[in-house]
Amino acid sequence: MRAPIFVVDAFASRPFTGNPAGVCLLDEPADEDWMQRVAAEMKHAETAFLVPNSGGFGLRWFTPAAEVDLCGHATLASAHVLWETGCLGDHDEAVFHTKSGELRCTRHGYGIQMDFPAEPLSGAEPANAAAILAALGLGARFVSANRMDVLVEAPTAEALRTLRPDMDALASLGGRGFIVTCASDSDEFDFLSRFFAPAVGVPEDPVTGSAHCCLGPYWAAKLGKSDLSAFQCSARGGTVRVAVRGDRVLLQGHAVTVLAGELTA
Repeated sequence: MRAPIFVVDAFASRPFTGNPAGVCLLDEPADEDWMQRVAAEMKHAETAFLVPNSGGFGLRWFTPAAEVDLCGHATLASAHVLWETGCLGDHDEAVFHTKSGELRCTRHGYGIQMDFPAEPLSGAEPANAAAILAALGLGARFVSANRMDVLVEAPTAEALRTLRPDMDALASLGGRGFIVTCASDSDEFDFLSRFFAPAVGVPEDPVTGSAHCCLGPYWAAKLGKSDLSAFQCSARGGTVRVAVRGDRVLLQGHAVTVLAGELTA
């Protein structure tokens, strides 16, 4: 199969920062096994596959090891590619039909704005909380989970930045991934985070949009404000602006294309 494919750095204003995503433009739906093989070949945290359909585009996301239900940075990258290639006009809205429902992206004063579902926590502590904290090597102020991930609040920004989890132990604990967060230690941001998902082939994700669908409601409630600025302090790092609006979360970020080519197999 021949298809255009791109690498886009998402939640980034300059190349080689933020989170790289593959974006593949298809004319018609592709075989699931083929998409998984392409994602494994690309080796990015996620590769997005887009197919035009009625009222927008079908969108699916694959890590090198598995399909996922929701991905923020590869959605931002997909919208960016549609505008950059002229598949959408400058003022058109990007509408995606996904396993997490309809997602919409618009060009915004601060890059691209994505309208995502909020993914709030259950409020209950997971039964395996002690094992999670042992695998993270972390003492915690709070542990809970939503339908996809576990959230752990670290005691300090220093503890978050120096975290070195046992990836094999984390991978054995089930679920998609582990969000570790804390209040920011600078006036520039409201909160910080890191994200680990070794069970789906992503030891540490550089910038995780979908995690902010959980982080946004969590920190909005703690800080008493609905508009937040966040930094994911991975090695590459990335800034996410978050606006909590009821059961929706608006995520804003920039994107930069770093590679354009064609799949030939």
